Order: sequence, then C-alpha cells, then structure tokens
Amino acid sequence: MRPVGPIPPAFTPVAAVLCGRHVQPQPDGGQDLVSTERRAEDIAALVAALRLPDQASTGDIACSADLVVPPWLALLDQRDRWLRPSVPTDVCGKPRAEVRAALDGLRLVTVATRTVREVESPAAAVAGCAPRWADMVWVETAARRAMATPGTARNAPPLRLCVYRVPASERGGGKPAGDFAYGGQLAQERQAAVLRALAVTRPVADCATPASRFAVLRPADGAAAPHWYVELDGCRRFLVVSATGPPQLGQGDAALAELLAR
Repeated sequence: MRPVGPIPPAFTPVAAVLCGRHVQPQPDGGQDLVSTERRAEDIAALVAALRLPDQASTGDIACSADLVVPPWLALLDQRDRWLRPSVPTDVCGKPRAEVRAALDGLRLVTVATRTVREVESPAAAVAGCAPRWADMVWVETAARRAMATPGTARNAPPLRLCVYRVPASERGGGKPAGDFAYGGQLAQERQAAVLRALAVTRPVADCATPASRFAVLRPADGAAAPHWYVELDGCRRFLVVSATGPPQLGQGDAALAELLAR
C-alpha cells in the first residue's frame, strides 16, 4: 500500500508500525533474510513531525548526494484502522530532520518476525563459499571474446573449491547463476592433481551445451585472483582469470571433472 498523503485531521493515531528486513545469523553458521514488524505507542513526536509541511527548495542550497530512505511506516488509530502517511521533505527532498529524529526516538517492540528466505546455507558458510555464483565460462564464451590458451597453473596458492548447480531456468541465459552444492579448501595432493589436469593443452571444443554444474577455484586467502571456472558437464571447458591480462579459455575433460567431484 502506498502512502496516502498527509495525516487526515479526523484520523487520530495511537500506534506506529515499522516493517523492515535484515540478515540474521543462523545458529549453525548460515544466514537468513528476516522480515520484522515493530510497534511503538509513544508516538506524539512522530505524529507532530509527520504533520509538518514539505520545505520548499530555494534552488541555492547545496545538497548531499546520499539517499535517505524512510522505513515502511503505518499509523493505527483506536479502531485498528491504519494508513501510510507521506513523509514531509526538507529543501533537498529528503525526510525532514524532525521526522528522522522522531523515528530514532521511538521505543519499538518487535511483535512479529518471519523468515523470508535463506541467504547463506550453513554448508556454504563452513566451506567459505558464496551461496550463488555466475558461470563465467558461459558468460565469456557467449560474448565470443578472443581468449588466449592458458599457461601452466602449477604454482598457484592454496585453493578453495566451490561447486554450484545451475537450475534449468538459468542455463543458457546471459549470466547463468548457480546455487552452492559443496566445497571447501583443497588438500595439497588433490590441488596438485587438479592443477596438472588444468595444465594439459587441448583444442577447445566447438560446443554450445550449457553446464548444469560448474566449479570455482580461487585462492583460499580471499585474494581476487587467480580464479579458475570449470564446467563439470556440458562442454567441459575452463576459464582462467588472472590479476592481469584477459581471461584464458581451455578445454577440460571427464578426468578433470572427476577430480572436482565431491
């Protein structure tokens, strides 16, 4: 419901309800997006501030570029009728200082919470992997950019493996997003075997089959590069993204995919 405008003179608010969303940690390490409803009843200062008029801009005021977004706000009367009032603005088009001060001064009580969705699963948190990632092999090859052949990858830092499943609805799109499936830091021997497989030079297949699973290999310390993206099925290509230079495209095989299996 959109704000209706100024508070009508005949409407006498007795309570305010503020709704919002925030990310909340799960007990076992993940994160949820949670919706909250909070209520305040000592609202005289807020109502007085909301009844103020907008301030007219004179055109010679220097305004900052920051965006001030008021919370989702509703007012209730004694009969539990409610409305969403408009928020009076200052000369810069932002909520008036009196409104912001009144909102900050509310004594709010949380009356309802609801989990909207999971932001990060406990498994992704333990693995140190993002909950979603884009299939950059598909992105770069679909753009048909010229890419060099990868060189050796045997001197890479300790790597973290993150594997993602691509929903059927995402495959073949402009930037397919995958959901976390499994991962964790690679053991030294396993990493060495993966890097040896990535160092094998093969002709890149002329293929346009979207992958349903792909792996991301990145430095375990969180460094920005290098990254490897490996299609685990479909065309089984891989992409190397380094700190300098353009991406490099190589051809993997079933053996490489098996090394990156759970």
